[in-house]
Amino acid sequence: MEPSDRLLVTLLAAWKAGAAYLPLDPSFPASRVRHIVQESRPVLLITDTVSDTAGYEGLVSAVTYAEMEHETRDLSAGPLTDLEMLTGASADLAIVLYTSGSTGVPKGVRLSHRTVLNRLCWQWRVFPYGPEESICVFKTALTFVDSVSEMWGPLLCGRTILVVPRDVTRDPERLVALLEQHRVGRLVLVPSLLRAILLYLRLKSNTQLLSHLKVWVCSGESLQAELALEFFQQFPGGSHVLCNFYGSTEVMGDVTYHVMASSQDITQDGKVPIGCPLDNTLLYLLDQQYHPVAIGEVGELFVSGLNLADGYVNNRDPDRFMNNPLSVDPGYSRLYRTGDFARVSKGTLLYEGRTDLQVKVRGHRVDLSEVERAVLSLPGVDKGIVLCYNPGEFNQALLAFVTVESNGPTNLNIEEMLTSTIASYMMPQVIVMETIPLLVNGKIDRQSLLKSYKNNNGNGSCNHGKAELDYSNIPDKKIEAARTLFETVASVLGSSIRSRISIASNFYELGGNSLNSVYTVTKLQEQGFLIGVSEFISCNTLGDVLNKMRGEYYEEDPILAHGKQQDSRRYVAQMLQDSHRTRVTDFETRACSMITTSFYQKADLDRWLMPGIRAEDYTELMDSMWEPLLEKNLSFVVQTQRGETVGVALNFDANDEPPVKINSKLEIVFSFLEHLECPIRENQLPQGKGQVLHGLMMATHSSLSPQQNVEVIHFMEEEVLRIARKRGFAGVFTTNTSPLTQQLSTDIYDYQTLLDYQVNNYIAPDGTKPFSEASNWQRAICSWWLV
Repeated sequence: MEPSDRLLVTLLAAWKAGAAYLPLDPSFPASRVRHIVQESRPVLLITDTVSDTAGYEGLVSAVTYAEMEHETRDLSAGPLTDLEMLTGASADLAIVLYTSGSTGVPKGVRLSHRTVLNRLCWQWRVFPYGPEESICVFKTALTFVDSVSEMWGPLLCGRTILVVPRDVTRDPERLVALLEQHRVGRLVLVPSLLRAILLYLRLKSNTQLLSHLKVWVCSGESLQAELALEFFQQFPGGSHVLCNFYGSTEVMGDVTYHVMASSQDITQDGKVPIGCPLDNTLLYLLDQQYHPVAIGEVGELFVSGLNLADGYVNNRDPDRFMNNPLSVDPGYSRLYRTGDFARVSKGTLLYEGRTDLQVKVRGHRVDLSEVERAVLSLPGVDKGIVLCYNPGEFNQALLAFVTVESNGPTNLNIEEMLTSTIASYMMPQVIVMETIPLLVNGKIDRQSLLKSYKNNNGNGSCNHGKAELDYSNIPDKKIEAARTLFETVASVLGSSIRSRISIASNFYELGGNSLNSVYTVTKLQEQGFLIGVSEFISCNTLGDVLNKMRGEYYEEDPILAHGKQQDSRRYVAQMLQDSHRTRVTDFETRACSMITTSFYQKADLDRWLMPGIRAEDYTELMDSMWEPLLEKNLSFVVQTQRGETVGVALNFDANDEPPVKINSKLEIVFSFLEHLECPIRENQLPQGKGQVLHGLMMATHSSLSPQQNVEVIHFMEEEVLRIARKRGFAGVFTTNTSPLTQQLSTDIYDYQTLLDYQVNNYIAPDGTKPFSEASNWQRAICSWWLV
């Protein structure tokens, strides 16, 4: 049944009748659903329409909701009496949810009423509903365990449920509008959806959007520190909390939780903690002999207590649920083996990865062996293996490396055949190879395969030149916009592109998804082309996208029109003065404050050191640099025609920079920059005062939209070059860590790249790697522009 009030009524009726409910998703492959029905043997199948019962003949009795309404039309609509209900005991079965099995075959998790109620009672105690929370959302698929607390948590507390259609859940623009309209106060979502919503919010200039949504709960996937930091950059006021829940269907969805009220709460040893256990729950970290590991050591995570399921249908995988040798309390007599590694650090749990072949994709558990079996069963496929690239990371990818028989199927043929056997979220990117590399012992060389994918994917940043771009049938007046669109799509999708790009291409068939569709819209806006997220998502082809794009840059938009001076009518530059520090009444528009706020919230290097860097550290830095900046007279602020300060650029003569004393972790950042820049200054740049203008820092006001942000940065880059020319410098030297300024420098201003450095490789003088948690794509690029 589709999400609706009728679905909720049906589920409650099942419980009132003393039965449990087992959700089936008609979008799943027929073979998967047939296995579930055959194994679980339900007594009745309830559907929306007669067509939904197709394929179940002979397996189970079926009835539609309309037929049930017809059968009960003469019954009283009043409350049921006790004699009309089969009241179950707390230990009775309430729900059966099927999830991927360790053997590659889906298995059903049996959840009792006691288990469900324990999870809900904890939620009501720790996260009680406020008086203003009159409406809560139910948006999670019924087959996913988070739906249980989404539905029954609010309803059993007298709150109204807003049932969100599936197509709205996939569209951040419509979802945000719905949450805003009904002033929803809490939301449970997977990190990938959180990322998509944050990307969308950055497109809007209204900073009050979702200000009433105070509690955000991430579960189902690994939450990265980078994403958590982005959340608090979007909601810096201190009234929003972000929670990281950890668990699985076997432990009623969640068994640990970590609450973050600010960016200071995000990381522990570079990771977002999974926190502490729920009520009536014990956690154990055990070695292979089932002995507890020492504090700080990594062990396999086991769970005991009231949140445990009653095992699997037909007692599948009995080794996952076992007797607890570490407790004599009957309430904790059973252990569940999670298959996850974890460790304790400073009193909280840190997740350290899975022990088997299961990964999370958009909140769903995917067993790689199940996907692999599906791939190898296809006609024409000879050999193959399914791997996960960067599990839990933003650029995670399911990959199927295969060899095919002579005249066998292409990668697109294989992916098309897979649509009938596995769920959409399990779909791998198929890579056809001539041979699969082996180790000397004859086993498949997995690391070699992953490395080949990484190399071909350009560390997650693909060169769009590798994609085939077809500009046929595009009018001349649209050709420049089409180039921007096609090249942006190619860059965003990278090596996942499954066919050539043309106006007839469908973004999602090319390899896109809801997250990178939002990212594509953001990238287009940064280049001066406007299109709404809903507009983009609703387009069947890139030709439709092209027709809806507004503001072709070569005619209307000044952002990337290098050499044009249309920006100058919007912004003016004013050399840095002492009044910029003290006179401005708006704290956020003072130059010092703008640098402090911008770098504290958005700095590309500094964020990897969080929470060791405080906002006050930037203030102290600016205090120590202020007088030298005024004295050298090379820095400036950017103002609108209305006199609002929206940007500030700090510059020094590279061969006449004053010593600055730093007593905070910012010293690590400056030592790193000195490590990169010093050899270049000494060996590759002109010597002597007045020769090299050093672009030290740029900051923009936090209220700027992405488009305005690009405009202001573009204006500042132009102004730096103008100052260099006017003051007689030989050139401009700068180190960029922001992808935006890196792109502007190389693609727009023709800076020469002197050094492209992978940040997480840096080793500090004390032998540590302070940026070890940075992603491989985090680069520092030293560049030179010759006047």
